[in-house]
Amino acid sequence: MERRGDTCRRLSSVSKLPGSDEPFLQLRGIHKRFGGVHALRGVDLTIRTGEAYHLLGENGCGKSTAIKIISGAYEPSDGEIVLDGRSRRALTPLMAMEAGIETVYQDLSLLPNLTVEENVALGEQLVGGKGRLLRGLDRRRLVETARRALTEVGLDPTPALMRTKVADLPLAIRQRVAIARAIACEARLVIMDEPTTSLTRHEVETLIEVVGRLRAQNVAVLFVTHKLEECYRIGGQAIVFRDGQSVAQAPIDSFSRSRLAELMTGRPIEAQRYRRAAPQPEILFRARGLSAGRHFEDVDITLRRGEILGITGLSDSGRNELSLALAGHLPLTAGELTIAGEKVRIARPADAIALGIGYVPEDRLSEGLFLEKSIYANETPLILDRIAGFLGLLDDRKGRAEARRISAEMQLNTDDIDLPVGALSGGNQQRVLIGRWLSIEPKLLILHGPTVGVDVGSKDTIYRAIQAMSERGIGLIIVSDDLPELLQNCDRIAVMNGGRIVDELRAEGADEDRLYQTMVASERDAAE
Repeated sequence: MERRGDTCRRLSSVSKLPGSDEPFLQLRGIHKRFGGVHALRGVDLTIRTGEAYHLLGENGCGKSTAIKIISGAYEPSDGEIVLDGRSRRALTPLMAMEAGIETVYQDLSLLPNLTVEENVALGEQLVGGKGRLLRGLDRRRLVETARRALTEVGLDPTPALMRTKVADLPLAIRQRVAIARAIACEARLVIMDEPTTSLTRHEVETLIEVVGRLRAQNVAVLFVTHKLEECYRIGGQAIVFRDGQSVAQAPIDSFSRSRLAELMTGRPIEAQRYRRAAPQPEILFRARGLSAGRHFEDVDITLRRGEILGITGLSDSGRNELSLALAGHLPLTAGELTIAGEKVRIARPADAIALGIGYVPEDRLSEGLFLEKSIYANETPLILDRIAGFLGLLDDRKGRAEARRISAEMQLNTDDIDLPVGALSGGNQQRVLIGRWLSIEPKLLILHGPTVGVDVGSKDTIYRAIQAMSERGIGLIIVSDDLPELLQNCDRIAVMNGGRIVDELRAEGADEDRLYQTMVASERDAAE
């Protein structure tokens, strides 16, 4: 029986023959309907091996549906799929994998109870056996395959890492393990759904190097992403979807950022600095000598009313733990906090909420939202005492009025507050989560990654909402490694490293390279 790796190497060598310019994959006039919902409307796209593609569009435009059709998870309602020159009505998952199509979904689809080496290399043997391990597991081959693939994604394949269960890994490492799994199967097309959402800038650099190596090996890479800066750095083709239709496919450097944003949204969105207003002179919040065990120490913060402070750094810099401590989710071991000149104590989330401090977590799906509950139920849990009527019973009329007010302020793309939040796009989900904290009329709002996994149109809406909050006198802290986001929205940006604030920049007049160099220099100084 021919092994999966042998098959893929044979196919790759054929596709590299001089003069071979036939597309590896084409979608022609693809439609997909889910009941009364017409998700894809005559989509066309072309993919050639050895090229990078960026599938761009707002949440809900059909990107995920398209990649599920390519990977065999969905069957199109109409249209034609041409794979290696052969026309097909649809693909099955096994057909797609046998052809060399590998997909890394946002949820990664890893098996948490299996080791890294098993997650990376089992698929190769399963595909070679048509979904079965016909001759039993070849452990030696599994280890060799895993070692090679992990090296390709910049991970050191030590025995300790190889034998670690995936459930025990940080999210960023899991992301690269999922990409290594695709590489292990000698893919001809690797589809990555939001691959850099949980990666630091250093890890993004590693991923860009991985993409370069894949292209050099004649593998196509299809990104589903919202991060245009990374797309331009990688190069290749942009494929733009809007409202279930493919509206453009061309080299990405033939489009300006504003033109891509307009193609995605149907309206002009110019790159700009959103911050316009100046903070008020009154000091709203002050922290002195804050420490939390090994996480961070001796941190000082001053925030004026209506000011927007950005906090950034590498993933292990202490920035995430600082935001958790300010919201009462991580106990402080030293330091002093004051709000409006009064000394306060925050030992738990309820203390922070009582003081008017809100916290929007980075992972809205697992830490923030009740996905099966309605917009109404998600926007009002912090004010149940305020919307209670006689005998403590909830006043539905008051609650609904508050939910509608918040939804309008956050510009949700629906008037139906009874819709389950899980049915909304990522951008609308994020607006629901931010809106929940507006219900308590906060004095200070901490936003951890406020636009992670959010499309360009929703980013614009969220950024404008952030500026409107500051103009009302709310103090805001944005914790993020999205450097353009910080530069566009903040007054000041504090850089953390080794659990300390090591530098602070005025956002206006700074640029991304300068800010990144400050982060890298602080990391190097700490190492020395």
